Amino acid sequence: MNQNMDKQSVNAIRILAADAVQKANSGHPGLPLGAAAMAYELWAHHMSHNPANPKWANRDRFILSGGHGSTLLYSLLHLFGYGLTVEDLANFRQENSLTPGHPEYGHTIGVEATTGPLGAGMGMAVGMAMAEAHLAAVFNKPEYSVVDHYTYVLGGDGCMMEGISSEAFSLAGTLGLGKLIVLYDSNQISIEGSTDIAFTENVQKRMEAFGFQTLTVEDGNDTAAIGKAIEEAKRETSRPSFITVKTQIGYGCPAKQGKASAHGEPLGEENVAALKEYLEWESMEPFYVPKAVYENYKNLGTLGAQKEEQWNQLFESYQKAYPEMKTLWDQYHDMEIAKKVYDDEAYWSYEDKPQATRSLSGVMINRLKDRIPGFIGGAADLAPSTKTYMKDGGDFSKSDYAGRNLHFGVRELAMSAIANGLALHGGLRPFVSTFFVFSDYTKPMARLAALMKLPVTYVFTHDSIGVGEDGPTHEPIEQLAMLRSMPNFNVFRPADATETAAAWYYAATAMDAPTALVLTRQNLPQLSGSGKDALKGGYILEDSSKEVPDAIIMASGSEVSLAAEAKRLLAEEGIDVRVVSMPSMDVFERQSEAYRQSVLPKEVRKRVAVEALSDFGWGKYVGLDGAYVTMHGFGASAPAGLLFKKFGFTPEHVAETVKGIL
Repeated sequence: MNQNMDKQSVNAIRILAADAVQKANSGHPGLPLGAAAMAYELWAHHMSHNPANPKWANRDRFILSGGHGSTLLYSLLHLFGYGLTVEDLANFRQENSLTPGHPEYGHTIGVEATTGPLGAGMGMAVGMAMAEAHLAAVFNKPEYSVVDHYTYVLGGDGCMMEGISSEAFSLAGTLGLGKLIVLYDSNQISIEGSTDIAFTENVQKRMEAFGFQTLTVEDGNDTAAIGKAIEEAKRETSRPSFITVKTQIGYGCPAKQGKASAHGEPLGEENVAALKEYLEWESMEPFYVPKAVYENYKNLGTLGAQKEEQWNQLFESYQKAYPEMKTLWDQYHDMEIAKKVYDDEAYWSYEDKPQATRSLSGVMINRLKDRIPGFIGGAADLAPSTKTYMKDGGDFSKSDYAGRNLHFGVRELAMSAIANGLALHGGLRPFVSTFFVFSDYTKPMARLAALMKLPVTYVFTHDSIGVGEDGPTHEPIEQLAMLRSMPNFNVFRPADATETAAAWYYAATAMDAPTALVLTRQNLPQLSGSGKDALKGGYILEDSSKEVPDAIIMASGSEVSLAAEAKRLLAEEGIDVRVVSMPSMDVFERQSEAYRQSVLPKEVRKRVAVEALSDFGWGKYVGLDGAYVTMHGFGASAPAGLLFKKFGFTPEHVAETVKGIL
């Protein structure tokens, strides 16, 4: 390749990025200017990708973990011909544009993950690499490597400071993910100035300790040296690779180069002109790129199309040689395969005895694993407690990537990011698990899952003061309200076996939203009135004999049986109430107004919510004339039965509360 053409092609990325930020008068030009050379070298000469088919199954994945530098990615997508136009670049950060401030998965073609929270992309990249390793172990045959691609992730000092990176990379090294390659944009500048004020560790030594091969490129503009490092990383198959590329933030802009001010503000008209002059750009016209540069990118894109065509031929031969594997491939990639479970009586069957919903969930997981080949997941070192181990599923490890049980270690934040990566990759339906109180550690990545519309399932057990002796540090109070408040996030707190089966059915068939299952440690009775109406989020468990009930008791999870017992106590005093089970407010809210009115009629204003968690969020159902039997402080350390009595979760207290509002 003509060295001058490579140089011009790199500078085209810089010019477009600087012009986009300047036109928006908002954005982060520093990273794109500094990292343009490594991004170009990777995309042009090492990465397998086809702009004509951005969803090609065997493409290499690229994640921009430093999502604030989004114009780097948008410039690449435009130049390589992914469909982003000059007009799109000119509309950077504007309403309804394809170039939002941070890259958004599903919104802009070619964006593999929504990034912005620093370090998140690092964790998701580990998940993608795990997905590749697993699917390769399942599908590849000696003469047919049909799953054979790399995961590249680019991030800077901020990504390396965030704890999520250490969590994720510690696991990646343990698992020996040889096809994970991290590009570290090391410019030693953060928003507040030099990284020396808060970050002086030897990053390479840390990565080495995690089990990575570490490589260094001294000059971030030396594309030949960058290319050599990438090839060396690809040759290392037994461990992931970490390439430190020493760059200058804001490279090419004389007044800003190497300064913190290059990070998060437009360069200014004069500085953009100075940049173009410094780079010897042939025009001062905004968004100008020479035809020869466009031609170079077009030719490079054609090479990607050829790589896909070669893979298509390989896959065609593969499916003829192994038709049973093609059938399995289709099952793995069928995201609707779980819908068959709805009419499967064996799936819905249960033993009529008191059981913890965490145990019932474990039964469902083991039933689903036989019905969903791409079902994969695990816990943050808690599988025996959260009941999330798949029998005969094998353990995913460095020696067996075909295993379906994932061991995340005590790393909830990375676990959640990895789940996003597994889901983003395609071909898998992941679940993760921890105690409900530690959902706090999963929240940032669960939020990204909701934003990206990823059907990740979170199994949260030990869901209330029922945890008992472990005390308030382990007893969730406000977490249910937190998760319920999140847009596009479904929360189920089932009351018995049927509701648990319904919750898992909902999670396993979800297409565009994550689902959390909030489950008990303690045993609960099976309820005669429960049924598949749980799939509507809320339903009448036991009705009043009156056309208009005297009151309505609403509850979820372990408190539904309390509500039913309170109904019987009230009946002895001539008070006739309706009991509504509300396993999922989110799903209930999406039902028709007529259905919601049939369950919670407006004319019945005497309502009581019963839940051994915060009352926050129940107000829209309780109204001004209702009451709560809920938690108003943190829990305590004592046997669970004693705690439920102490905090008023008894049939007698629920009945008294109902009488108090009548």
